[in-house]
This record gives sequence, structure tokens and C-alpha cells, in this order.
Amino acid sequence: MNSDLNEVFERLARSSFRRRFHLRAAEREYLERKGLDAVMSHGEKFIEEGLAPANPPNDGKQTPMRNHPIFVAQHGTATCCRGCLEKWHSIPKGHALTTEEKAYILSVLRRWLISQGAA
Repeated sequence: MNSDLNEVFERLARSSFRRRFHLRAAEREYLERKGLDAVMSHGEKFIEEGLAPANPPNDGKQTPMRNHPIFVAQHGTATCCRGCLEKWHSIPKGHALTTEEKAYILSVLRRWLISQGAA
């Protein structure tokens, strides 16, 4: 796991695929209406269900590309599937995510959402 978020975000910024993810108006409005803490709570649930198992069902296809700020953030930060977690964040596949790894993912998502204007 790469604990230097500045380095991770610098690498993500060099990816033309990751750079193209931004909150659309509906997702931004949802984030403003619900608030960052509530959206992060949703993110906690999404990670627990979709990423935390050792072998998540439909891994690589389980995270939608839009319609919730967390989903967009997951693609923008390469925290969308176990393959991306391994490649971008050095979190290996094949084991259930630890509490520390889940907290790290949430911190990455929070930072990305804040960079998109979340308060």
C-alpha cells in the first residue's frame, strides 16, 4: 500500500484515462445535498461489499462509471477493482482487505472528492 498520497495523485494525474473522470452536475448536486460525510459513509459500504472480499464477484466490472460521486471517484483514483488497487496502490489481490487498507482507500476517495469541490 502506498501511503504517500501526493505521489499517488501525481501518478494518477499523468494517466489520460484517470484524468478524464470528473463529477457531472447531478453527482455534484447529490454530493452537495447529502454532504461529504454521508457520501463517504456510502463509500464505506460500497468498499465493504464490492472490494473488501478476497475475490469480489465481477471484479473489474463491479463499479459503475457514474451516478454516484463515489463511483466516479473510484475510477478517477484507480480504487474501482482489485486489479487497479494492485497496480496503482500496491494492495495485492487474493486477500480480504484489512481495516487499514479500507481506511486508506477511503482517504484516497475523500481527497479526490475534495479536489472536485466537496467541502
